[in-house]
Amino acid sequence: MVRELKTFLAVVRYGTFASAGAHIGLTQSAVSAQIQRLEDDLGFPLFDRTGRSAMLNAAGRQTVEVAEELLSVYGKLAGRGGTAERFGVLRVGAIASAQTSFLVPAIARFRREAPGWRVRVIPGVSLNLLAQVDAGELDAAVMIKPPFAMPAELKWSTLLAEPFVLLAPREAAERPWRELLRSEPFVRYDRNSFGGRLVDRFLRKARLTVHEAVELDELQGIVGLVAHGAGVAIVPQSSALQIPDTVATIALGEAGFHREIGLVERKSQGQQAATARFAACLCDLSRSQ
Repeated sequence: MVRELKTFLAVVRYGTFASAGAHIGLTQSAVSAQIQRLEDDLGFPLFDRTGRSAMLNAAGRQTVEVAEELLSVYGKLAGRGGTAERFGVLRVGAIASAQTSFLVPAIARFRREAPGWRVRVIPGVSLNLLAQVDAGELDAAVMIKPPFAMPAELKWSTLLAEPFVLLAPREAAERPWRELLRSEPFVRYDRNSFGGRLVDRFLRKARLTVHEAVELDELQGIVGLVAHGAGVAIVPQSSALQIPDTVATIALGEAGFHREIGLVERKSQGQQAATARFAACLCDLSRSQ
């Protein structure tokens, strides 16, 4: 609740959600989300909302003094030998493929280096994880780099690049990849995901019309469908995937493309030192993938 109280006092000081966000490094929507969480926790509204404006109400005015008092006490606690920086909960979002690959040893190393910190991993797809970091609900997230510009308040660090390949039944491995895509049923990587959008853009750029059979977001499920003869598919060559001997991995040659896996975090946050340490663990271990 400390984070939300600080945001609340910023709104009181600067007058509006947008102005507060500009001063503390949050988007207006992130400020709004934090105020909503604070109001839910307290059980009463702090502002009277009319259209786009929000005015501090009587309960909100009474809360200001208490919030300042609580943050003052918290500040004194944090100043005692820096002990507050050595303990806490780090909330990390992660896509499925990261959870079964380099994220595991990174968490183990982080726990050895910072035993006072607990790590809570929240699963999700990249689009949702990005929104959660932006709203301050997550400290950081391991995800696919979005195909659009991120908010200026967020920091992106690339961990690794995974090339996309064509998966096909082993007996079809000698056929050209363009021919396979044109003639065989296509198991599509969900277009709502960042990775799926990259596949869709590749197909349009290559002017390839495919015969769609199935569309899903679970990469290991796509591998399984190809293994069972449901068609061919384009997926990232991730170390987390288990490719059976019955499935061939075919490179896309000069037309090849890749997805970037990285860490997104806020540029300014209360747990910056812990997040930076965790990011260093991730960077070291992702290079070995």
